[in-house]
Amino acid sequence: MRIVIAEDLLLLRDGLVRMLTDTGHEVVAAVDNATELLTAVTTHRPNLSIVDVRLPPGFRDEGLRAALAIRAADPDARVLILSQYVERAYAAELLADGRGGVGYLLKDRVTALDDFLDAVERVAGGGTAMDPEVVRQLFARNSRDRGVTALTAREREVLDLMAQGLSNSAICAALVLAPVSVEKHITNIFTKLDLPPATDSHRRVRAVLAHLNQ
Repeated sequence: MRIVIAEDLLLLRDGLVRMLTDTGHEVVAAVDNATELLTAVTTHRPNLSIVDVRLPPGFRDEGLRAALAIRAADPDARVLILSQYVERAYAAELLADGRGGVGYLLKDRVTALDDFLDAVERVAGGGTAMDPEVVRQLFARNSRDRGVTALTAREREVLDLMAQGLSNSAICAALVLAPVSVEKHITNIFTKLDLPPATDSHRRVRAVLAHLNQ
């Protein structure tokens, strides 16, 4: 796939370029600031943008704000955020449209090559990939949501893994459950969160969003 990278740390940026190139992807641009990121995305229209949260000149939230601008300009744009920090408000906003095609990983995750490449493929394919720590902090912030508190402990475990972007088969492996059991838990989650089938959004993402209502 064709990828744009925005990362201000030279060693990490070059490492990402090498890693992705060696695994068969094409890095069409690798930049170190939000302005050049927006230009690169407009010029190259990549399959995925990998974006650091804190970019020059302010090193605050320039990358995240650029990611939101990319999604606003093109609802089909795929964005994977990399950060040393959990910016909860922006992570929730990235998920808020319910379309998928977004991810938020902490930079430590990049050292786990298989996990990182899986997240790249998943987000580019329109799924979600959320770091477990991001999920934990988002869930903790919104733990009083009534629909969520109606879930059983096992259903919350399943929803936690759904939020990380895991497929049903991956959830089966993680929790050592039969496929029929996972399907039953997911059906219960959708029912308790009042999420009937819909054609305009992804129910798995909408289930996660039930935790993130302000």
